[in-house]
Amino acid sequence: MQIESWDDIRVALAVARTGTVSGAASALGVHHATVIRRIDALEAALRARLFQRHPRGYALTEAGRTLLATAAAADERFAQMAAQIAGAGDRVEGDLVVTALPELTDLVMPRLVALMARHPDLRLTYATDVRLFRLDTGEAHLAIRGGARPTEPDYVVREMGRMGAVLYAAPEYLARHGEVDDPRRHVFALPGVEAQRAPYMRWLHDRISPENVLLIASDESAREAAIRAGLAVGPLSAGRAEGLVPALALPEWESQLWLVTHVDLHRTPKVQAALAALREAG
Repeated sequence: MQIESWDDIRVALAVARTGTVSGAASALGVHHATVIRRIDALEAALRARLFQRHPRGYALTEAGRTLLATAAAADERFAQMAAQIAGAGDRVEGDLVVTALPELTDLVMPRLVALMARHPDLRLTYATDVRLFRLDTGEAHLAIRGGARPTEPDYVVREMGRMGAVLYAAPEYLARHGEVDDPRRHVFALPGVEAQRAPYMRWLHDRISPENVLLIASDESAREAAIRAGLAVGPLSAGRAEGLVPALALPEWESQLWLVTHVDLHRTPKVQAALAALREAG
C-alpha cells in the first residue's frame, strides 16, 4: 500500500470536517469532481472504505475515524511548523559560522562580540584557518578574506575595508641593531605559509635571505615571545604590541579585506546582521 500524495489525505480531512463534498471543495478551492476523485483514489490505495455515502453527505466509517485522528494531528503539526518557520524568518538566531585568517582576530572579534550582545540567541563559531572554507558546501556562513577579490561562482562579495601590517621590535633590539631601514641587516620572526601572499611578506621575500629569518611560527604568541625578548623584528597585531616599537610599516603593505557569503544564504537575517556588524568602523 502506498499513498501517492498528502493532498489526498487533506481532501479526506476536509470532507470529514465539512461532511459534504461541496463543503470540502469550497474549503479547498477545488472542483467537487476533484474531491470525489481524490477520495476514490485514497480509498483504493488504503483498500478500505473511509466514508458512507448518503443523501445528506459523507459519514466516517471506523477506518475513516482512524484516518481523521492521524491526519488531523499531522495537519496540526504542519501548521505549527509553518508558523515557526514564518516567525523565525526575521529573527537573528541560531548557529553562525564565521571564518577568517588568525591575524584578523583583533579586528574582527570586537565587532562579533557587539553582534552577539545585540542578538543573544545567536551561537557563533569563529574559525581561524589558513585554508579557504567552502561556503557552497555549508562549511561557513561568512568568510573574511584578504588580497585579490574572490571570484568563486555563486559567492556574494562585499568590501570590508583595508588592513595594513606593522613590523614591531623591542626597544633593546633597536638599540643594538638600529632602525629597520635595510632589512638585510636585521633578523625576523615571521609567520608561516598562511601569510606568504601578504604584501609585506612578498616585500620581505624580495629583500632578505633565509639567514635573516630567526623564527617561523604560525602561532602569533610564539612570534611575540621572540620579539619581546629582543631577538627579532616581526609582524604582530596591534593588540599584542603594547610596549613594543613600530619598526617598519609601508603604504604598499595594505591589503583589501572582503566579506564573502554564498548567494543562497546572503539574505538570511543572521548573515545580514553579521555583515552589518563586520562593516562597522572598529
